[in-house]
Parts: sequence; structure tokens; C-alpha cells
Amino acid sequence: MGLSRKYGTAITEGPTPADVAGQAALPYPDGWAAVAFSEELTRGKVLTRPLAGEDVVLYRLGTGALRAVKPYCPHLGAHLGLGKVDGEDLVCPFHLFAFGPDGACVRTGYETAPPRSPLGQYPVCEVNGAVFVWRHHDGRAPDWTVPEWHVVGHRPARSGVWEMAGHAQEVIENSVDLGHFATLHGWRRAETGGPVRYDGAEFRLSMRAHESAPVLGEFTVDVRVEGYGLAALHVDVHTPRVGLRMCTTVLPTAIGPNRMQLRQLNRLTFDEPARLPAPLARAVSRAATRVLDGAVFKASCAFTAADFPVWHHKQYVQPPRLAHGDGPIGPFRRWARRFYPPQSATAPAPAGRTGTPPAPGSGAEVTTGADGIPSPAPGGSSRRDGTPGRVGAPEPGLPERPERPSPH
Repeated sequence: MGLSRKYGTAITEGPTPADVAGQAALPYPDGWAAVAFSEELTRGKVLTRPLAGEDVVLYRLGTGALRAVKPYCPHLGAHLGLGKVDGEDLVCPFHLFAFGPDGACVRTGYETAPPRSPLGQYPVCEVNGAVFVWRHHDGRAPDWTVPEWHVVGHRPARSGVWEMAGHAQEVIENSVDLGHFATLHGWRRAETGGPVRYDGAEFRLSMRAHESAPVLGEFTVDVRVEGYGLAALHVDVHTPRVGLRMCTTVLPTAIGPNRMQLRQLNRLTFDEPARLPAPLARAVSRAATRVLDGAVFKASCAFTAADFPVWHHKQYVQPPRLAHGDGPIGPFRRWARRFYPPQSATAPAPAGRTGTPPAPGSGAEVTTGADGIPSPAPGGSSRRDGTPGRVGAPEPGLPERPERPSPH
């Protein structure tokens, strides 16, 4: 008697993705979330994107202004993502009800009086080449903004987008997880430029990595990170040895329980050689940028992609069992609580008036608590900068769809 062919296929094995393994340990974060690149929304374009378990319909008016609305027509529930833009109106595909820029119904498809049934609208903003939609669990209006960042270089930005299991907080938290830069990304050595600074919905930190490469030998990389909520990182990278300056925008968006989309946008330039006459120095800088733009972008994507398998399968552990060398993860998590409903599992314990995380090295974070921050060894330092011991080059290999040139 032979084996059944029906059950002779490959068995399921390997790590279970985070969105399949179980319920999300973290709720959807409040605040702004990137749902598209600006270039994707041309005039008259209608686009549907997922956000926090629901569809959001985006469209650009003839004037160039953007709108973000709830997906279903208040008339009989047709999906407005199938609609079209007619001048300044969004037209439902079912009965051709048209809705003006303010969401009000302005006409029906059969010339009768329009009902008083406005569309549900979301706050939307366009900045840094991306489109952000505001979502809050209790409908609160925006109380912070994503600022306009500086631009480097003269060439169009390059962008990539991926989708995977995981939570947006894991991506933002990665920037203060200093230990993983050594163990996952292979950095040889790094030091922080001081404690992480928290200010409302923003945080900032700086690092200096020490690397080595053939021909170049030993060199340093200066990194400055600015974070805005749990949805946007702006990273400035400067390599003085070769004159490389790069701005990278990392935009994770929660789209479902333990599932996210991740967008990245890069611009770069090379310093003008100081020893050359100005016109020649400018020409050398532009030529180097043009020739190396694609290769540097791929290396940047590969550096980010080294985290993809971890995010795709990891579980959010609270409280974590932290060790010296991890970096200031505990203070970051205390700051991150402000972006969740108070009754959630991440709700903060009673704290001081401002709720701002204590600065590294302060007495407030010396003992072990709910955040898993360890006490210093007897006679040791209470510093919590988590400086890793190794620095290195990005991992090779790219995920699918790594690149889409952008005109801005």
C-alpha cells in the first residue's frame, strides 16, 4: 500500500510570522502614519490604502489638495476607492453621488436633492515626499506635526516599500536598540553622542560608528536620528572620509494586527572637494552622486532589510529582560506609551507631571522595574547608553521591490 499523494506535500515548518502566531500585544498607535508617497497621488487619482485594520481612500483634487476619507459611501455603502475625481468632487461608482472637498454631498446621479450625509474625513498632510493620515482611537484632532526636513543633493529621491508581519513600534524602537547594531548589522564599535532627548512626540539621538573597508581602511560614520511618534524616522548619515551625506526617511505603518507596511526614501550627495576650484569641485560632487546614487541606495535598503526577518517573526515582550549594552530601550518604551489608549496593556504607571522618560544615568532608572531595566553591577556605572562593541557593513541581499525613483 503506497503513501497518500494528498498528504505527501511539504510540511509546515520554520518560524511562524508574527501576524499568524497570535493576537497583537500592542494596539494600533495613535498619530500620523504614512500611507503613500506623494508621487503616487497625481491630480485626479484615487488610491485605497490599509491603516489600522481599515481602508482609507485618498484622492488629489484638481487644485492639488489632498483628501483622506472613510471608504464607504454614506448612501448605500459602495466602496469609494472605486470612484473617480470630477474636478473638486469625489464621485461614488454606484449611484454617482458626488462629494465636495468638505465631504458634503453636492449632487446625486439623477438630479435630485442631495442628502445631508457627509463623508467621514481624516486629517491628511503631505510632507517630505510622503502622505500622512492622522488616526486617533478617540477621534482627537492632531496635536503634533511631522516637520519638513532638510533636503540634501540635487537628484530625485529613491524610494522603496515593503509589507511584512510586525508592529510599527518595533521599527522606531530599533533606533535606540544600540546592541543590535553590533550583533545584527556587524558594526565594529560605536558610541553615543549623549542621552536620548525626548520632547513631546519627538525624540533625538546621535551616534558615531567606527567601520573598516578594503581600500578605505578605518573610517567613521556620524549618525543623527530624529523620531516623530511611532511612524517616522529621519536619519542623517555623514561619512567624512569619503564625503558622503545621506538622508534616509523610514516610515512604518500599522495596517493590521501585527502587520505593517514599511516605506523608505533616500537622498544623498557627496561633499565638494575643498582642494579643487569651486566649479570643478561642484562637478566632481555631482558626478560622484550620479554614479553612486543607485549603489548607495541599495546598500541602505540592504542595511534596513537585515531587520526584516526579525520583525516578521518576533514577539513583543513586556516587560523585557534587558541587559547592559542593550541601549535605552526602557525609557523609550515609557515615552512610547503616550501613543496608545490609556486602558491598553501599554498604559503607563503613575508618573511625574510631564511623563518624560528619565535621562540615562539618572537615579530614576537604576533599579529593575516593569520595563526590565537592570540595576548596575556593584561598584559599576549607572550609565544606560548601551554602547555596542562592534560596527560593520550592511548585510548583502535585497528584499523584493527595493526601488522606485521619485521625481521630487
